[in-house]
Amino acid sequence: MRTVVSTKGQIVIPAELRAEDSICPGDHFEIQKMRAGEYLIRRVEEAPNKGLTDWLLSCPVKGYFQPVPSENTDVL
Repeated sequence: MRTVVSTKGQIVIPAELRAEDSICPGDHFEIQKMRAGEYLIRRVEEAPNKGLTDWLLSCPVKGYFQPVPSENTDVL
């Protein structure tokens, strides 16, 4: 399958491949250069709870969520 690099340097993944692999807007990918003219593109799976702490800290009720000061759960 062929695709084109846009003037912004973006590469479009063809719709057929996006549908086949359930690729959605906002998905993250890693690009690795193998050798001149050859690249490997892999989807990077984000942790399902990534950003949860920031979201909890932005709660409108101040003091609702307090981070645990320990770096170790053995102390709890």
